[in-house]
Amino acid sequence: MELELRHLRALCAIADTGSLGRAARVLRYSQQAMSTQLQRIEGHFGQPLFERHASGVEPTRYGAEVLAQAREVLNRADAIGRRPGSRAAGADQVLRLAATNSPVLSGMVVRIRSRLPDLSLTVSSVYASSEIVERLEKGELDAAIAVDYPGLELPHSPAMAHRGIVVEPSFVAVPAHHRVKHRMEVALADLADDGWFLTPDDGAGWPGVFYTACAAAGFTPAAVHEFLGDQLQLQNMIADGLGVSVVQATIRPMTGVLVKPLTGTPLWCRYLLLWRRDSVTDEVAETLHRSACASYRELSSHSPHLQAWAARTYGVDGAHGTPGCGSAPV
Repeated sequence: MELELRHLRALCAIADTGSLGRAARVLRYSQQAMSTQLQRIEGHFGQPLFERHASGVEPTRYGAEVLAQAREVLNRADAIGRRPGSRAAGADQVLRLAATNSPVLSGMVVRIRSRLPDLSLTVSSVYASSEIVERLEKGELDAAIAVDYPGLELPHSPAMAHRGIVVEPSFVAVPAHHRVKHRMEVALADLADDGWFLTPDDGAGWPGVFYTACAAAGFTPAAVHEFLGDQLQLQNMIADGLGVSVVQATIRPMTGVLVKPLTGTPLWCRYLLLWRRDSVTDEVAETLHRSACASYRELSSHSPHLQAWAARTYGVDGAHGTPGCGSAPV
């Protein structure tokens, strides 16, 4: 079998939705066709790319490596052959989309392609939310997913609009053998003596909000390691006992890693969609937002720790109970 772009898109859809059936619906295949295609793809690679569970599927370690390369290939393929000035050519319009470190992006892109098949996308990764705003203001991007924090709303000019996707609690990832392994929630102060892996300054308030929360809990972190890289690598270091980390609530922990809510939920973040009013129509903006929210709901439905936290906190499941999704454009 010769590997094609459609095979890579199928792998990404399966990973993003966590289910062969849901991926089939997104890509408009039958479930049998999707299952057969995955078997052929795995046959091409010579080993399983996904582990099958009663609740769905998740990438194997090798599958995660293949997926990372598949996403890079698809992003590059989307950018091939785009002529200068093609954005003004009506049906050939290209929407330039960027995103910070958010798991929402891939599922969002799959849905946009399904809902707006005539709209071409180029996708780029931009870590700092402040840089995202700067590039939008300069007209280098049309839309983006950024992040900010309660009380530190991301500023932008009237040339842009924004709409909240979700306000999410931040959790913590610890080694499976950690002393807090049996606790349902973990107080931030209980981790005062641990080393921390922290992502760098995002221009929107991180890691300042983390240090403020630590100070409120009565401690300064014993050791901090700046890390911005592959989630699999981060989780491997946590599993090996090298430190702990603040993580997104929808993260899927690997074997050897536990994800716990923080007592009192001292850390929150908001994911938001931003777009240029002069280059994104109301219809397209609505589709981008709906796709992002649907992607987040899909992610949260596969996050038992988030669902359990939401049930305790709000009496609802994590797929629908996290506040913030669907706020009006500003």
